[in-house]
Amino acid sequence: MASQRSAASRSVTDEERLRFFEAQAEQAYDEMYDARTPGDAAARYNDAKEALYEAIGLARRLGLGEKADRLEARLDHIKGVYRSQFWQG
Repeated sequence: MASQRSAASRSVTDEERLRFFEAQAEQAYDEMYDARTPGDAAARYNDAKEALYEAIGLARRLGLGEKADRLEARLDHIKGVYRSQFWQG
């Protein structure tokens, strides 16, 4: 019984961490649009990517393949937006 509670507690914690990383990515993405300089936009873009990489990895470790796939699609979208609207290369 204790191991079941332990697994359930860990699962809730992992789900909370997953939501945290996803929220961090979305906040960074929103802030990318408010950036005053190209460097600030790049920093927020990197923050969004880092948070999504963490979320994707965690989702995969938790066996949440569909969620990981959705997060990867979101990452691809953010990369496309950054490259088309902010990147100066």
